[in-house]
Amino acid sequence: MKKDLTLLVAFASIVACAKGEKAATTDTSAAASTATPSGEVKPGPGGKIIVVEATTDAKGNYFTPSEIEAHRGDVLRYTLKIGVHNVHFLPDSNPGKTGLPPASEMLQLPGQTIDIPVNFEPGKYYFQCDPHAALGMKGHLEVEKEEH
Repeated sequence: MKKDLTLLVAFASIVACAKGEKAATTDTSAAASTATPSGEVKPGPGGKIIVVEATTDAKGNYFTPSEIEAHRGDVLRYTLKIGVHNVHFLPDSNPGKTGLPPASEMLQLPGQTIDIPVNFEPGKYYFQCDPHAALGMKGHLEVEKEEH
């Protein structure tokens, strides 16, 4: 009985997080199509795919790596290891930055991915997992200036 109750509470928490996220993803910009699970995005000329894992385990909730250096044309591939997570480049935490992707949908199945093309201007960007930000699940992206 206790095990059934634990499973029910865990399932209700997942559903609540997912439903709360649906309300936040109303942006219909072109970037919205690149911030949904599955749709792979190819890097631009000379670009690379940078894999960032989203994990929940005994150490907590975290992105690996949480500090990322990238160039325009690269693709950030957020991959779910364990847990239920999303990726959000909050406008409030990135003042003056434009072209930020909307909050992604929740990744719920291990191996599920979200590809975000790095088409941001050079600079530093903050991102987080919305349900776990208060638990420290956040990171920084530094988009390097292009060298000619």
